[in-house]
Amino acid sequence: MKYIILLGDGMSDEPIAELGGKTPLEAAKTPNMDRLSQTGIIGLAATVPEGYPPGSDVANLSVFGYDPADCYSGRSPLEAASMGVELGPSDVAFRLNLVWLEAHYGKLYMGDFSAGHISTDESRALIDTLQTELGDDEFTFYPGVSYRHLMVWKNGKHELTFTPPHDISTYSIEGHLPQGEGANILHDLTNSAQMLLNDHPINNQRVAENKLPANSIWFWGHGRKPVMETYQQRYGLTGSVISAVDLIRGIGVNAGLDIIEVPGATGYLDTNYRGKAEYAVQALKEADFVYVHVEAPDEAGHGGLLKEKIEAIESFDRDVVGTIIESIPEIGDCRILITPDHPTPVEKRTHTSDPVPYILFDSRQNIDSSAKAYSEAEAKRCGNIVPGHKLLSMLMDYRESN
Repeated sequence: MKYIILLGDGMSDEPIAELGGKTPLEAAKTPNMDRLSQTGIIGLAATVPEGYPPGSDVANLSVFGYDPADCYSGRSPLEAASMGVELGPSDVAFRLNLVWLEAHYGKLYMGDFSAGHISTDESRALIDTLQTELGDDEFTFYPGVSYRHLMVWKNGKHELTFTPPHDISTYSIEGHLPQGEGANILHDLTNSAQMLLNDHPINNQRVAENKLPANSIWFWGHGRKPVMETYQQRYGLTGSVISAVDLIRGIGVNAGLDIIEVPGATGYLDTNYRGKAEYAVQALKEADFVYVHVEAPDEAGHGGLLKEKIEAIESFDRDVVGTIIESIPEIGDCRILITPDHPTPVEKRTHTSDPVPYILFDSRQNIDSSAKAYSEAEAKRCGNIVPGHKLLSMLMDYRESN
């Protein structure tokens, strides 16, 4: 038996007046997910436990089968694992976004939390400059992908609070800077970075090309190294993770799973949807399990891009889900879980903690679920709300879930 998780990040949403009260998931053409919801099990999963922030870290840990209450220590330590950065027991890792701050009437606003989705090559040059000028025995800057990077504070302060930059898109940053012991040190690093970035050749070139400059950094998502059992230890499974996002890869690394690189996987709307599914099919020839993560719906949600979110959902259904379905004769007996990690409503431009609709499907069984389609409303009508970290065990014990 092969086990497959197909995750559309931020795919769930809320009813939108422009769509006649439908959600993007309801408005999108999703014949493959509709069919699986009609012949499998459909319901709602609470992937964000009460008291936890609705981040992709917490939600994806849940979908991977880990209870965040047992192992969650912050987002950045997971990203550090993906990047091959070994953390000491007292080191603190921080997500570092390259952002564009816009000055307006004497205040600074979060103009774009991704600096116009700056390219990886451009951002690497900026992070290299920060490391050269600001890095030392205490602080180390590591380049990641696009706007997503890492900073490690050796023996750093941990009792800090942050605001994710995508939570304050278009809003003033006043009142949202780091707070707590050591926050003043991070403020100084940010100010120094702004001076270095302001006249950097990369940013000068971006401005000349009418692109947004990465004129600041933004710290958030901090934490220390987590302790997690591997899939081999917990389930006796071998497996792989396919994602362009360091966070998801990092969970995979901690879970003892292989990380598969897919050409053209970008973590954005232009990602190689079909390639991810094709590589998953190939991985299942050797492994028991594969986790395919697609970031595009989440990025569209953060950008408030309704049309693009619908297109991303349709691409996910056609090129990811559809490719897996058509490959079942090659894969053999399999069970499939399809789910978002959390909602990213386009009108709110940030994550929410609402339960998300999931589908469980067994290639050997057809079940009349009474669902008409795959949507938030149909999932609510057809199933109970289950804890998100139970989804994996439900996938493996499919008949008990029905």
